[in-house]
Amino acid sequence: MDLTLRVWRQPGPTVPGRFVDYPAQDISADASFLEMLDVVNERLSARGEEPIAFSHDCREGICGSCAMMIDGVAHGPVRGAATCQVHMRVFADGSTITVEPWRSAAFPVIKDLVTERSALDRIIQAGGFITAPTGGARDANEILVAKDAAEAAMDAAACIGCGACVAACPNGSASLFTAAKIAHLGALPQGQPERSRRVLRMVAQMDEERFGHCTLFGECQEACPKLISIDVIARMNRDFLRACTSPPASAW
Repeated sequence: MDLTLRVWRQPGPTVPGRFVDYPAQDISADASFLEMLDVVNERLSARGEEPIAFSHDCREGICGSCAMMIDGVAHGPVRGAATCQVHMRVFADGSTITVEPWRSAAFPVIKDLVTERSALDRIIQAGGFITAPTGGARDANEILVAKDAAEAAMDAAACIGCGACVAACPNGSASLFTAAKIAHLGALPQGQPERSRRVLRMVAQMDEERFGHCTLFGECQEACPKLISIDVIARMNRDFLRACTSPPASAW
């Protein structure tokens, strides 16, 4: 395949960026999008040019590192897949592909396609935990978990924290991410003691990080590589209202 990449290049967070065109020739249709970028970078390095900076780690759709917009779509044209799971055969031979970083005030650009997403980590740190007694390990079957609760928790826990929901949302909201982290703990019996405190702290942190507010536009669930439903946002809103109307003494 012979392609043209139109890539956002930005040397640093305080330096203006611009789009630069690069040829991507003789690319295997079976190569992943990141493997294609590797080939382009090898050729740039061979010519003494600066390679394109982008984030990656597992390359298995697990870590959420490979965050980038491809032709205006978070993670690219394949629904339910991270960038590393997108293969070049989904693009037409001879096409021009535009690649840029997440666009959000809460995700400042570090370099090229790499953005600072520690705001998501701080939301988790604000309340994404459960109280666990210390001492000997408890029997795995000692606390019974209903099947529907376990399935709901597992569906929400599938979130990989990539930030695609933020990048796709017209408001730049992190509600899908935050709600998923709240839901996967709140659905389990082990997560009940902190349920009110968790939602109050995590929503407050989300607001502090300059994310926009959710208007249930729905683009977040379409962009999510794990196809997490906006149902978790409804659950978060319900928990938040309950916590606000009768907050526990230790909520803050």
